[in-house]
Amino acid sequence: MAETFNVVVEIPRGSKNKYEVDQASGRVFLDRTLFTSMGYPDDYGYIDGTLGEDGDPLDALVMIPNSVFPGCIIECRAVGLYHMVDEEGGDDKVLCVPADVRFDDIKDISDVSSYHKDEIKHFFEQYKALEPGKEVMPGDYWADAATANKEIEEAHERLAKSLKAEEKRDETLDM
Repeated sequence: MAETFNVVVEIPRGSKNKYEVDQASGRVFLDRTLFTSMGYPDDYGYIDGTLGEDGDPLDALVMIPNSVFPGCIIECRAVGLYHMVDEEGGDDKVLCVPADVRFDDIKDISDVSSYHKDEIKHFFEQYKALEPGKEVMPGDYWADAATANKEIEEAHERLAKSLKAEEKRDETLDM
């Protein structure tokens, strides 16, 4: 059985509203409404307990037939990774399915339809297109589940190092 993890959903599939969960309070805030006419292609959020290269938790898309609500936690497993770069640097998106026997036939990125991968790629290439000051950068490539799981592991380690460094800074300030 593949490794599972929790995804905190911030944005339901089809929404044009970009919500973000405040890490300190756990409350959901409206960040902005997308300027383009398209909505998110899957439920979108982050993998709990991780830190991406951009300084935020690692982003995740969950392929689930019935969309959930902001703040909902879904136990998932990775099937692939869409490598992207944004204004802040590396901004990879882990493509996931719920840890549910009904998704056992989707094990890797090759099991996801080309159309759905193209839909995700198109969304992330265009969703900022009409926003002043936002730069649209095309995604580089799709990677397999093993690569996604490796990135998740590295994101857990990144967070642990960050928390340890923060703790040392606090100890130094207390002296």
